[in-house]
Amino acid sequence: MASGVKPRVKVPKTAAAGDVITIKTLISHKMESGQRKDSDGNTIPQSIINTFTCDFNGQNVITVELHGAISTNPYFQFEASVPESGEFTFTWQDDDGSTYTDAKSIAVS
Repeated sequence: MASGVKPRVKVPKTAAAGDVITIKTLISHKMESGQRKDSDGNTIPQSIINTFTCDFNGQNVITVELHGAISTNPYFQFEASVPESGEFTFTWQDDDGSTYTDAKSIAVS
């Protein structure tokens, strides 16, 4: 597991049924490309977030596959329609097998 990884998510607390909301996510991650060398000349293994998903009440909203050219601390902003109150679940998968998650609830009136 990479050290210092911290997911951050911003979801409105409330919305009206059928509203389209903006969701913002950021995960602090070094995103090592696997092409750099350490001070001893050894290749530093690749360690990137390779998959990001967002689900709402168990249904997929977005899935993003990432590759070696992705920047440090990947940021995503996207829109989603909210038909009912529920919970957004965010998942980031790392090359080393680590999984980072966060969840945010929204109340629909």
